[in-house]
Amino acid sequence: MSLNTEFMKETFFLALDGVPVTLKITGVALFFSLIIGFLLALTRIYRVRIFSSVVAGYVSLIRGTPMVLQVLIVYSMVPSLLNSIVKSLGWQVNVFDINPVVYAYVVFTINTTALITEIFRSALLSVSKTQLEAALSVGLSPFWAYVRIIVPQAVEKALPNICTTTVNLLKGTSLAFMMSVADVTAIAKTQASFGYNYLEAYADIFAIYILLCGVVQILFHLLERRLTRHRRVAVA
Repeated sequence: MSLNTEFMKETFFLALDGVPVTLKITGVALFFSLIIGFLLALTRIYRVRIFSSVVAGYVSLIRGTPMVLQVLIVYSMVPSLLNSIVKSLGWQVNVFDINPVVYAYVVFTINTTALITEIFRSALLSVSKTQLEAALSVGLSPFWAYVRIIVPQAVEKALPNICTTTVNLLKGTSLAFMMSVADVTAIAKTQASFGYNYLEAYADIFAIYILLCGVVQILFHLLERRLTRHRRVAVA
């Protein structure tokens, strides 16, 4: 068996056109997941009535179901549900004209938020409560105590796990092609369908994701070194 190297070269550069879409989905999902996940982590730590149980159930549900199933449910059920709601309200809006990438934002944010919630919860709990008590005793408000003392330490501890989650999110966006999103996978598979060169197309997809994930890991490594530079200075 021989590979069509000419096809691989051509498809590789065509598939690169889908990289901005892949990175945008990853960036949007990660941005909202970090914010929402932090807030949900706090509801679990402080056992906010009702919300804490709801968040725990949500995290358990998302972590216990395959991402591909979540993609299929959101993309198949949500448009129909929205269409029913819109029609019942009498609005003249065609829900099915919504860009599929919007559903990609939703499903990947929902999935990643559950993971980030647990990462932040464990990171925040790893910071000694005595530090918060000390900050409050010298006059800091709970808000500023968290901002200046608790959160920086928690982020430092959470960063390796956030890196892993980001890499998994980036790889998971390859499922966006199931929602008709023109990402790296969708473009490569479309090109392969013309001449059944799927093996070559999958090799291109493999190479592109290896490069993307490698860059993400390098960026997180540099960020981690920057956040922990005070430790190296103290040791020196």
